[in-house]
Amino acid sequence: MLGVLLLGVFLGALDIAIVGPALSAIGRDFAISERQLSWVFTIYVLCNLVGNPLMARLSDLRGRRPIYMLDVALFGLGSVVVAAAPSFPVLLAGRAIQGLASGGIFPVASATIGETFPPERRGRALGMTGAMFGLAFLLGPVIGGVLLPFGWQWLFLINVPLAALVLVWSRRVLPAPRPAARSAFDLPGMVLLGLGLVALALAINRIDSQQVLASLTSPGVWPLLLAGLVLLAAFQRVEATAPAPLIDPGLLANRQLAVANALSGLSGLLQAGLVFVPSLAVAAFGVDPSTAAYLLGPAVLASAVGAPLVGRLLDQAGSRVVLSAGTAVLAAGLLLIPLATRNVGLFVADGVVVGLGLASLTGAPLRYVVLNEAGAGHRAAAQSLLTVASNMGQIVGSAAMGAIVASHAGDLAGYEQAYVVLGVLAALGVLAALSLKNREEERRTALKNSPA
Repeated sequence: MLGVLLLGVFLGALDIAIVGPALSAIGRDFAISERQLSWVFTIYVLCNLVGNPLMARLSDLRGRRPIYMLDVALFGLGSVVVAAAPSFPVLLAGRAIQGLASGGIFPVASATIGETFPPERRGRALGMTGAMFGLAFLLGPVIGGVLLPFGWQWLFLINVPLAALVLVWSRRVLPAPRPAARSAFDLPGMVLLGLGLVALALAINRIDSQQVLASLTSPGVWPLLLAGLVLLAAFQRVEATAPAPLIDPGLLANRQLAVANALSGLSGLLQAGLVFVPSLAVAAFGVDPSTAAYLLGPAVLASAVGAPLVGRLLDQAGSRVVLSAGTAVLAAGLLLIPLATRNVGLFVADGVVVGLGLASLTGAPLRYVVLNEAGAGHRAAAQSLLTVASNMGQIVGSAAMGAIVASHAGDLAGYEQAYVVLGVLAALGVLAALSLKNREEERRTALKNSPA
């Protein structure tokens, strides 16, 4: 059963990693500008934000298997729409379908693990799902390079047979949904949350990293920012009185989950910093961009290898030990970057340290916390909050990194300062992780919330 969940997660993650090589070809085929082309990513991210809580809550209400299969089928359909698109707007519609569907795959897979694996084996299983992201990001560019000569459409069509395999496999091995009392879907809450997240994401995406304060007060940013905050405040008020809330207000008030969501936002922010590693290598060593991209490999590979190891440690030591120790390693790696830029060997070694630390902060450990704390009726919805927090952290982190680097005219000192700032934030994350429950308290909570 774990295999079909891992393949589904790999399918969703692969599309993020593989689409990069297709962008220039898509731009040529549809004769669009770079600004328009950026919507291939933007529309995916926005719909992913909405799809996370939507699909997660539907799986809480209707069962894991049917919603997981729905997500995979929609993802395959979106891939076909993108590949067959006669125009750029149709292509964006396909990307929107993909984003909506992929938003549900990971939280639903994680919730399924929580309900089918005993507490003492959850960490190992979650660690394997985290490794799928690293594997997808390693293989994605390679697969993209092989398929691109046959046409960029094949980078999306490859999803179709994989999706078909997951659907057939899911039908055979995933447990049938348990009979449960039907509950109304919180449509007002979903609308407020979806619109609020989209407004915030668009506002942050429009911030000019070279003129942050000026852009915050521009007509294209502050109205969206204000609308997002107002809509999310209204969402919280609606959830407090809704008969069947999209997200249980008790989850929002849970200290353990609040810490996990804060750390997830931090992890997204730090992940955004990895995007700038090739540019840092260009500034530090004078290598060409194609060579610099390979210098990101050690960090990604270390993260992929570290994810299952972290999962095993979770089962033995608990989330507080793993998260605090791993985040401390990550903080050290980031703070050492100014020294590592003196030598390529040191740079590669430090990348391994950063990757191992990141494996401890992303994926399995935080989802492990959520699985232990959330009851079965809101388990996937609680998982979705982690992904939303991480996505928002990535958007903020990208803008912040760009602002710091731009303030130094793109030279090496700007990159070094940016990574030191990230290192300080990671050190603060260690303090947050230390406030989590100890192993014994965590086990008691997991047993209490485990399905009978």
